[in-house]
Amino acid sequence: MGTVIYSVASSLDGYNSDAQGGFSWAVPDEPVVAALTADLASVSTYLYGRRMYETMAVWETDPSAASWSPESARFAETWKRAEKIVFSSSLGQTWTERTRLERELTAEAVARAKSEASGDLTIEGPTLAGSALRLGLVDVVELLLCPVTVGGGTAVFPDGLSLALRLVRERRFDNGMVQITYELDRP
Repeated sequence: MGTVIYSVASSLDGYNSDAQGGFSWAVPDEPVVAALTADLASVSTYLYGRRMYETMAVWETDPSAASWSPESARFAETWKRAEKIVFSSSLGQTWTERTRLERELTAEAVARAKSEASGDLTIEGPTLAGSALRLGLVDVVELLLCPVTVGGGTAVFPDGLSLALRLVRERRFDNGMVQITYELDRP
């Protein structure tokens, strides 16, 4: 069974998007994209909420996305190869290959996804990940810290959540971003 990894970009003040919903400040440069794509080698399944799925689908639906750079092309191929599970009660249907729709995030749905996966799973987007963290379904938290504060927006972690984490990796990039990876300490 694979590991469930909460993978998220974060401002230094703990937000995934700013008060206007923007995240252009979190766009990685080529070395960061290369490192993140290499990390995805062990990932076979992405778990998304509706908004994150709609954002990420561009890697399959817009051929120009892969032409942004050589690393973008590598990432697009990695993304298209993986299975995607979208948890949404409002999405009518999915429009990318290797994608299925689940109406509700439950422990059973994640257990099923883990048993079907040929590798690790990422859960992306703070809303879905927050629910998964509260249900005890996340094994690893991987933050890409961006050298900016945004003063408000969508928090990386939900209010009232208390986690014990153990640092397992730290990686710095020349653009000022820092990737930190923690395993959850379970009692």
